[in-house]
Amino acid sequence: RVVPRSGWKAVDPLVRTEMKGPAQTAIVHHTALWSCVQPRDSLSQLAHIQNMHMHERGFDDIGYNFLISGDGTVYEGRGWGVVGAHAKEHNFDSVGIAFMGNFNDEMPTCASLTALHRLLHVGQLYGHFRHDFVLVGHRDVAKTECPGEHLYSALPKLKDQLKTPD
Repeated sequence: RVVPRSGWKAVDPLVRTEMKGPAQTAIVHHTALWSCVQPRDSLSQLAHIQNMHMHERGFDDIGYNFLISGDGTVYEGRGWGVVGAHAKEHNFDSVGIAFMGNFNDEMPTCASLTALHRLLHVGQLYGHFRHDFVLVGHRDVAKTECPGEHLYSALPKLKDQLKTPD
């Protein structure tokens, strides 16, 4: 289940740029903010991030395509097929997915990791990713600690789960 933008009362984007084709990369981030397990915490954080991205950083919208809370709820950021603002030189061929919390300090929940797996599967199923897409942490494409040590260390197992025989 993906909560649409209207479900968290997102502000309309200033500009919406469509991707030219399926994404080559899924880039995992963390918000490095408070942990969100209750929907009210998630809604508050979503509004905070969108406001910060649009008014402090000058983005056209919230930077991420999707955000995942600790209870496994997926929230639509920019959504599928829309260029994000999450990994500078990689935005035009990637989907940015942020886990809500600081994963230098905490472990990702099983529910949030399962939600990521399902989201990636749906993305593959509906052609939002190239068949040979790669899953990376933000630190793999930029000089940053993002997505936090604990979340980053969970990515190899998730990559193995996504592999399918040719």
